[in-house]
Amino acid sequence: MILAEAQDIQISEHPIDAMEKLAAAYEWPSERGTEDDMNICVSGKYCDLHMAISWRSDLGGLHLACVLDTKVPTAKRNDVCDLIAQINEQLWLGHFDIWSGDGAVLFRNTLMVSGEGLSETQCEGLLNHAVTTCEQFFPAFQYLIWAGHDAQRALEVCMFETKGDA
Repeated sequence: MILAEAQDIQISEHPIDAMEKLAAAYEWPSERGTEDDMNICVSGKYCDLHMAISWRSDLGGLHLACVLDTKVPTAKRNDVCDLIAQINEQLWLGHFDIWSGDGAVLFRNTLMVSGEGLSETQCEGLLNHAVTTCEQFFPAFQYLIWAGHDAQRALEVCMFETKGDA
């Protein structure tokens, strides 16, 4: 059921302009592709995170795809798909995926924009959630791909949370 005819969402500032300002504020390398998309590179704890951000005015959605700096060997793809399914069960926002062509692991999330438009805080929240989620689960992919752990063990290691300092 379609509740209303799709219309372009009108906002006071173009979402990609807002993301571009955030990238500059954090001094992250970025490149604007078109009016509606850009790329940002964030130096994470374990690897560089390459983010592609796109605005779809017809859907009112700001989409972020964050590619982790790792490739899945063909022999490990089924195991990584199992790990991704287990990780995605833990996530409330966004999801991990594997690019079928080159085996890249990516995190994807979309922010739906309606009403008054988009705030800088919402843009920052989308970016921070992507970085935090990728950094939490990147080691699981490494444990599975390079250390030979199964999906369940790789996930358990990443879900372990330490308290305090030793």
